[in-house]
Amino acid sequence: MKNICVYCGSSSGRLPAYAEGARALARALVARDWGLVYGGASIGLMGLVADTVLQLGGRVVGVIPEALARKEVAHAGLTQLHVTQSMHERKTLMAELSDGFIAMPGGIGTFEEIFEIWTWAQLGIHAKPCGLLNVAGYYDALTTFLDHATHEQFMKPPHRSLLIVEPEPVALLDRFDRFEPLQIQKWLAKSES
Repeated sequence: MKNICVYCGSSSGRLPAYAEGARALARALVARDWGLVYGGASIGLMGLVADTVLQLGGRVVGVIPEALARKEVAHAGLTQLHVTQSMHERKTLMAELSDGFIAMPGGIGTFEEIFEIWTWAQLGIHAKPCGLLNVAGYYDALTTFLDHATHEQFMKPPHRSLLIVEPEPVALLDRFDRFEPLQIQKWLAKSES
């Protein structure tokens, strides 16, 4: 692995634990000499994880749409900053630059990004690990719901297992290191539907 994409909030959230989780993830990435790919902003958890990687001597690539860069949210001190025309172009470039994907605490954008990239794994568009860094139990309710969706047979257990969940960055990155893509048949035969 060379680069990990991190999706997270443009807010710092309510709990100090979220900021500490961002700093801990940054330390874990730099310790492995893995670069950070992220949304390019200078605010919230996004800015904090980028700043911490940079302070520790790591590499940070930001990818931000022009509309957000114009609002002066773009981080000015990154190793590299790509400015895209659209959100779709942004997400595609982030996926191309990354060897794995992590969602930290965040809001609608974070949810959408991790769900889309997880869907791409399920469909075989990529064979890279996807995970949730479950800082302070932030994703507990979501993982319970995903287990419920699996139990109700709207998701197959192998597809559910494609989303790795850990509360600590080192444990999550260890699992990324050991990740082996599953050979999954997504579509059911007509007789099974």
